[in-house]
Amino acid sequence: MPEIGPTGSRRGVTVVTSLIFVILLLIAIRAAGGFLKPVALALFIIAITWPIKNALQRFMPPLVALAITVISTIVVFVIFATLIIWGFSRMATSFIDAAWQLQAAYQDAVAWLGEQGFSVASSLNDVFNVGLIARTVRQVTGQASTTLSFWLVVLAYVVLGLTEVDKLRHKLSALSKPDFAFAAIRIADATAKKFGRYMLVRTQMSAITGVLFWSSATLTGLDFPVEWGVIAFALNYIPFIGSVIATVFPSLYGVIQFEHWETALALFVCLNLIQFVIGNYVEPMVSGSTLSISPFVVVFSIFFWTFMWGLFGTFLGVPITIALLTACENVPSLNWVTEILGGKRKQVQAQTTARED
Repeated sequence: MPEIGPTGSRRGVTVVTSLIFVILLLIAIRAAGGFLKPVALALFIIAITWPIKNALQRFMPPLVALAITVISTIVVFVIFATLIIWGFSRMATSFIDAAWQLQAAYQDAVAWLGEQGFSVASSLNDVFNVGLIARTVRQVTGQASTTLSFWLVVLAYVVLGLTEVDKLRHKLSALSKPDFAFAAIRIADATAKKFGRYMLVRTQMSAITGVLFWSSATLTGLDFPVEWGVIAFALNYIPFIGSVIATVFPSLYGVIQFEHWETALALFVCLNLIQFVIGNYVEPMVSGSTLSISPFVVVFSIFFWTFMWGLFGTFLGVPITIALLTACENVPSLNWVTEILGGKRKQVQAQTTARED
């Protein structure tokens, strides 16, 4: 057997040390989530709004451009939050009042399955409890009011960050290492552009999903069609998990409202078909080569950051992955990461060649 020399031993120690460092770093990120979540969300908002502020500065003083950018961001957030609270509150009140009908429908289904010989369904009857659903709905609808302080902290970070972006660029440009400064600025610009395109695509797909949900609810006669459309529009910004929740709630309400289970089943199939077509065909086609991330990496990043930071991790998982892959695209020694995780090889090579020239 070949003996392991000093070089092999050093490499083994380096690998083990790197793994330990990564594990400790992830543990620290999870433990510091209360502090890092508003910072990460603020950086994401800054990356989206900074190009707007930069464009406004060409026609007006920097302070005026900053004020317009911040006020516009607040207005968009207030409108969005108002729509979400309005849609969920209207749905939750009616859902809780009629929850006993869902319990009765479930018991009827259990009895029917029992007659067909599926006795295992009776054990589910002990687990299923509409009271649990009602409490969950109350918690979801009441979460908006408890996160006001969180959003105030995010807003403060956004205002301070927008005022420091240009100063930071000048400081980087003045460094004694121009290559590092140029790479950092290039990564920041590329990430901001990708974030903007990512949110544009998600907004377009969310709007289409909301309209289709409203149309489906209207055609089937489901109560509160506008509210269901608003909820689908809002939840579609949360990848994967949001679309599942947006489909389940109106389907359950259909079980309560409709006398015939066929109508509720048709609604459930229709809503799932909408989510499947948009999520698996329309959105990837519209996105094209903008994000260049493999589906496995997208799903993994969503669930990983959900585990790390909860619902905010679900929303920020894909943007964090976009930022990391963008950094790898612009660092020659890390181009292989982008190629493996979904980056286009030709694009990476073109960028590398441009840097060398």
